[in-house]
Amino acid sequence: MPFTLTMPKLSPTMEEGVIVKWCKQEGDFTQVGDTLFEIATDKATVEHSSLDEGYLRQILIPQGSSAFVNQAVAIFTETKEESIEGYIPTGISPTIQKIVSEISSDTLNPVKEQKTTPVSSSIGLTQPLFKPEEPLTNYQFNSHKAPQSAHLAASPLAKKLAKSKGIDLSTVKGSGPLNRILSRDLELGQPDLPVTFSRNESPKEVPGAFEEEGLTPMRKTIASRLQAAKTFIPHFYVSIEIRCEKLLAIKEQLKAVGLKVSVNDLIMRSAALTLREHPKVNSGFDSEQNKIIRFKTIDIAVAVSIPDGLITPIIRHADFKNIGELSKELRRLALLAKEGKLSREEYMGGSFTLSNLGMYDVSDFIAVINPPQAAILAISSILDKAVVENQLVVPGKVMMLTLSADHRVIDGVDAALFLKTLKKYLENPASLLI
Repeated sequence: MPFTLTMPKLSPTMEEGVIVKWCKQEGDFTQVGDTLFEIATDKATVEHSSLDEGYLRQILIPQGSSAFVNQAVAIFTETKEESIEGYIPTGISPTIQKIVSEISSDTLNPVKEQKTTPVSSSIGLTQPLFKPEEPLTNYQFNSHKAPQSAHLAASPLAKKLAKSKGIDLSTVKGSGPLNRILSRDLELGQPDLPVTFSRNESPKEVPGAFEEEGLTPMRKTIASRLQAAKTFIPHFYVSIEIRCEKLLAIKEQLKAVGLKVSVNDLIMRSAALTLREHPKVNSGFDSEQNKIIRFKTIDIAVAVSIPDGLITPIIRHADFKNIGELSKELRRLALLAKEGKLSREEYMGGSFTLSNLGMYDVSDFIAVINPPQAAILAISSILDKAVVENQLVVPGKVMMLTLSADHRVIDGVDAALFLKTLKKYLENPASLLI
């Protein structure tokens, strides 16, 4: 008899997925364990294997299309000859799924009313609607350059000189009869000779032209989580400047003995040791229960940019790992992240996050907290800068670190002390090798 395959829920935050590739075609027989399709979820691209054997008779969601969790994506039959005419696939419809997602969990589960009211529910914020303006229709690009087809009256010598000097004759005012351009009009020092700003082409799009691009499941999750985080978490920011000459020196010393580490590896080690000394920063906030979370382990997430957005693989027990171990694990997780092959345990959770834009010549920036964590550290580039040393201005290499903190959990003094300890480790990097 026919049966339905529905979109599986592959992560706790997954609401829909995009079928990137069907690995089976209609009519193919699938055994238990065969890969059916690849799904782009809100976290990664993963393979989904068959849980039952049967014949794939009809694909309901083609490659490149999305489906909600529990929405029907294909029809199977136990035998190849069975008819599927009149068969209605089971599973929730897209319309019902959208309605359900818009209803609060409290409405669906009245029993939950006994729980403490989340902080966010007391703030009646509504998302304002921002739409782009329509492109201009009655618009014509005005160029001060003479049309290419227009005849320019110029003497043969003037044309020759203009060509050799790279001068656009359409920008030159002629002094001859009927404004004919003469060679003297091109001479250096000619008062009426304008500066030439050549333009080789005209725009092809009208002002305000745009195209819209749909959000991938990962980008939807990033948008909703970070918008909620920035809206409801009371962020505050504390920055500190780090001298990096010794940090770069020890990096080169380790390289000389065969251990290639990055500045990010050294910052990871420093942050892990600092969090051990300042456990208040290694915390979070449970907005459902209105309770502070005190994490008992130091599990540092690292923001990694991938084509679809951003993901944060996690180094577990980071304070128990040395520089070499941290460096090796960071490279492994970053590679898996870019390939979309991280397992759930490798990116879910974490007690603190590092966001490093140092490779992009960034002087400083601030990051948005990754809930339910209570803090995130933004790392800038190492830049050459004049610094004061022993009352003398000398060249230096500095880096700006900015801690974004949740004021419900962390006070300003806690953040300042955390950065002070972090500065101690980074400016005395030999301590990171102990």
